[in-house]
Amino acid sequence: MVQNQWILVLLLSQVGFALCEIDTGQNLCPEHCVCEVRPWFTPQSTYREAPTVDCNDQGLTDIPDDLLPATEVLLLQGNSIASVRREAVKLVNLTDLDLSQNNFTVVADLGRANLSHLVTLHLEENRISELPEGCLKDLKGLQELYLNHNQISVIAPNAFVGLTGLLRLHLNSNLLRAVDRRWFEVTPHLEILMIGENPVVGIVDRNFESLPHLRSLVLAGMGLVEVPSKALAGLSSLESLSFYDNGLTHVPHEALQAVPTLKFLDLNKNPVRKIQEGDFKDMAVLKELGLSSMPKLISFERLSVVNLPELTKLEATNNPRLAFIHRQAFHRLPHLESLLLNDDGLGGLHFATVGALPSLREVSMHGNPLRCDCVNRWIGTNESVVRFLEPESTRCAGPPEYEGQRVRDVFLLVTGEACLPLIATGLLPSRLDVPSRSLVLLECRAVAEPAPVIYWVTPHGEKVTGDTLSEKYLLGPEGTLQIDAVELEDAGPYTCVAQNSEGADTRSVTVRVNGQLPAKESAEGLRLNVLHVTARSILVSWKVWPSVLSSDLHWSSATVRVDNTHITYTARVPIGVHEYNLTHLQPNTEYEVCLAISSRRHSSEHSCINVTTQVALLGPVPSERHASVALAAATATIFAITILASLLACGLRRLRRRAYDQSIKQYVQKGSSIPLNELYPPLIGLWEPEGDRDKEGKLVSSQVDTSRSYYMW
Repeated sequence: MVQNQWILVLLLSQVGFALCEIDTGQNLCPEHCVCEVRPWFTPQSTYREAPTVDCNDQGLTDIPDDLLPATEVLLLQGNSIASVRREAVKLVNLTDLDLSQNNFTVVADLGRANLSHLVTLHLEENRISELPEGCLKDLKGLQELYLNHNQISVIAPNAFVGLTGLLRLHLNSNLLRAVDRRWFEVTPHLEILMIGENPVVGIVDRNFESLPHLRSLVLAGMGLVEVPSKALAGLSSLESLSFYDNGLTHVPHEALQAVPTLKFLDLNKNPVRKIQEGDFKDMAVLKELGLSSMPKLISFERLSVVNLPELTKLEATNNPRLAFIHRQAFHRLPHLESLLLNDDGLGGLHFATVGALPSLREVSMHGNPLRCDCVNRWIGTNESVVRFLEPESTRCAGPPEYEGQRVRDVFLLVTGEACLPLIATGLLPSRLDVPSRSLVLLECRAVAEPAPVIYWVTPHGEKVTGDTLSEKYLLGPEGTLQIDAVELEDAGPYTCVAQNSEGADTRSVTVRVNGQLPAKESAEGLRLNVLHVTARSILVSWKVWPSVLSSDLHWSSATVRVDNTHITYTARVPIGVHEYNLTHLQPNTEYEVCLAISSRRHSSEHSCINVTTQVALLGPVPSERHASVALAAATATIFAITILASLLACGLRRLRRRAYDQSIKQYVQKGSSIPLNELYPPLIGLWEPEGDRDKEGKLVSSQVDTSRSYYMW
């Protein structure tokens, strides 16, 4: 019956408009306006045709008097109207009035006008600054009210009294500093509320509790830094929620638990750092999730998007620092069809990540610095039926030999099943300033096959692993190093090492406390030091600072070179070696010792130092003197026995042999002055050391290792 009445009214209105178009000598359509029947949609999105008078952009200062009584839609946008005379509005059938982009400063005149059938009122882009109590109470049929882009800073608690049938309220882009829950107590049937882009201090618990029928809530651009756990309580019908362009540093997961009916969630353009486990817990009907344009987003952690049975689209694009997605980040997402990850900072996406999405149909990866190795090999093979959006723009950023080539072309050539770790570049800054006694968290994540093990090295050379027991350091399961109550002595370079069977990758960050480093840590670069010098050897050590620390042990080298007129040689040592012993050198000789560090990712760094070996001892060492004394004693004993035997044998011929005895005596005296090494060279040779001696005279084995190296870990 009601539908038939509406049809009858519509037909009569159209007949009236048609009759007005007959030239009767009286112009019933205002000058410069257009009067015609146009399509119109009700607040419930029902289509119908309505008699419309279009007077947009005509420079009007007042509502025309000669409007057709049958008018249902009146368009007065872009004029200079500042008020409404009650007697000027006699349109009892008017349902839609557009007064946007005019000069209204107050709305009380509209509230008193004879517009009891008005359904939609547009007052956008005026100069309204206040909504007093009951300002629109006579518009009892109003269902849509658009007050966005004004200068409203004050709304009375009962400003919307009388609007019990209001379904849509737009208050965005005004000057509101707070959201008063009393506004909504008189609008219990509200379905859409847009209140974003207001400089509110914040929202509070149960701010919207009196809106059980609200389906869409927009809280965009409000500068929100947190959402109280009960802020969304009472929104039992909410389906769409936007926190676009706020200051949220983490997903407000506790507040989201109050809206289990949510289907669309927009968290775009918030400084969220990590998507973590439990962020979207128990959101059973969520269909679309927006996590794009987040300038600080660095990672999707393990099980960060899990158990969302109705999710069909996940969009995380234009996140320049998003460099890591855990291979188990997505789990129990049976209906996810679209995964958009373009224009992020991803070096790779593991096949296990997409393999856990049985319904996945399309992926976008273009605009990422993709590393074309075994981690991403699935992209160019038939291991997945996923369609890649913009495949021509999906290109390799490394290794250098593949840079700029299409990913699908390169992976026809890549066959390896294992590859080096790659630490996500966006997680660690090169420098971090922190206040003293603060808690410091250093993030490190890596992608590789097989999965790498991550540990940290402190400025003091300590290795911190997941098993390290320390009051100062704690390493989380995903690679985050926690430093408790940091002090100046804790400042310096912290190095993350990701290692697997293929090699390792490193990234370093210099932590400064109150802008300072310990005095010994203030310099940067490659430093070469001399630890010990003897007549025959030089022991050197070095320290590689973060700016020159290699990113890959397999692709880098350290070279130690010693040079002078007597000897020149070069030795290559692993990048992890920090000491080297140069041996077989000449005493009292100046040498130039140089160290060079190079890698494919960094320019070469070198450091040289001049060192003079010590002067060798000229006299025999104590061990040689002891040997000579023993030899002399043995020789004297032999002489004594020989002389005694000769005297006994020749005693009877004493007189006869006097001249012979005298000659023997002279020979013995002469023999005692002969150097022992001339008398018994073979015997002396047994004591002559073959090895080198140090300055203290201790014997050194002749089998000297020419490269004594000490590893840091």
